[in-house]
Amino acid sequence: MMNTQDMPDDVGRYSLVIEWSDEDGLYIVTVPELPGCRTHGTTQIDAVAMGRDAIETWLDANRAWGRPIPSPRLYADRVREEDAADARRRAEGTHVGTPVSATP
Repeated sequence: MMNTQDMPDDVGRYSLVIEWSDEDGLYIVTVPELPGCRTHGTTQIDAVAMGRDAIETWLDANRAWGRPIPSPRLYADRVREEDAADARRRAEGTHVGTPVSATP
């Protein structure tokens, strides 16, 4: 694994979703922008390091195969998407936090 100081700048710009798995007893790391890019770590710190290594490996492999490289997802874009989804739910009458009746 590379030292984080030696990693290309774009590696640190991709999202890392880190979730605990009781079943595996590990932190599972998913990189939403890069299809199939997943790894795990025994601690959160280890999970971040493994995630960065997985991103670098994914990028290197896909560049070598001539495949397109998705851009890192920007926080502002995600917030706009979430705001738009919330507005759609409000317009439809269902919003996060709105109780939904189980009776017809």
